[in-house]
Amino acid sequence: MSYVYVVQMDVPQHLEAEFNRIYDEEHVPTILKVPGVRSCARYRLEHSTVSSMPRYLAIYEVDSAEVINGPAWTEASDSGEWKPKIRPHTTNRQHSVFQQIA
Repeated sequence: MSYVYVVQMDVPQHLEAEFNRIYDEEHVPTILKVPGVRSCARYRLEHSTVSSMPRYLAIYEVDSAEVINGPAWTEASDSGEWKPKIRPHTTNRQHSVFQQIA
């Protein structure tokens, strides 16, 4: 069975370049080392019928819903520049786990 962990958020415009640099160069490569994490794809919103839709989206493919609650995930997501420089400035955060059905 396969799952995706979907993370959506906004970040202030003046931090977008730093947000994307840290996310792409540090945060995602670290998360991809967590056992049970298969892949990550990131997206920026082009348009939506939902006015409150967060601008940024990351989709992590994981082996189980429990992967994101494990100590390895927590350690990886708290490491480096992400936690002190970016996380405090993110808003409109949404987290969801989906199980593949087809």
